[in-house]
Amino acid sequence: MTAGAGQANHLAELLRTNAERVVEEWVDAVAAPLRGRSTRAELTIDFRELLQLVLPLAGSDGRDVSGPAFDEVRSFLQEYSRSGVRGGFTPTETASSVFSLKRGVFALVENGEDPALFRQALAFSALLDALGLWTFESYARAREEIIREQSEQLLELTTPVVKIWEGVLAVPLVGTLDSARTQVVMEKLLEMLVETGSEHAIIDITGVFAVDTQVAQHLFKTVVAARLMGAECIVSGIRPQIAQTIVALGIEFGDIVTKASLADALRHALRHEGVGVPDHEAV
Repeated sequence: MTAGAGQANHLAELLRTNAERVVEEWVDAVAAPLRGRSTRAELTIDFRELLQLVLPLAGSDGRDVSGPAFDEVRSFLQEYSRSGVRGGFTPTETASSVFSLKRGVFALVENGEDPALFRQALAFSALLDALGLWTFESYARAREEIIREQSEQLLELTTPVVKIWEGVLAVPLVGTLDSARTQVVMEKLLEMLVETGSEHAIIDITGVFAVDTQVAQHLFKTVVAARLMGAECIVSGIRPQIAQTIVALGIEFGDIVTKASLADALRHALRHEGVGVPDHEAV
């Protein structure tokens, strides 16, 4: 065994022997800035586990935290970072939880007379720096992933396909209609057409902010896809301002049935389903 390895084991033994004291000081350093957003009990559990994971790594300077020796600690810090994102912690607060272990380490060796042990403590400090930076990066990745998941969930919620009558589906759209959203609308509409066997689909754009050439193309794609499934699409909710814009842009809706309101579109669909609906009857 090399002298460096022996000293590294000595440092690990010191940390292991004084684990409770180190964890307590560690929790003290982290808990105050968090102002109750994470309890001392929660921090104690997390820090005990993290300390046990880094003890076998004493002696490493953290130059290769992507190596297999760091698999377990990386997995822990990845989950810890994700929890930090969901808990509303900042990336600095999350990474500082790792950096703060240094206080306990230096408190153990500051009064010692062994220069080699102090050098090992410096190397351990470098290891914590590397792990803290990896935690910061992991936090950023986790936040992007969560934002993407939430965006997809929101997209699902804002593009409902509902059955409003036997054989009639409606897709009320609100906001901006782009390529990604059109794809979701198309997929959900086709799935519902197959599931319900409906022959009419109303695409209501009352809540769409604006209709331009691109939006019209997206609508065409959805209508064509529905027609391939044997369903007639009706576009409703074309307000006067949007109608003027469509005319000014020279957009052609071809043979697509258009109605001013969802009620008019539903009346049209019901008549084709054989349901008698007088013109004056509110639907």
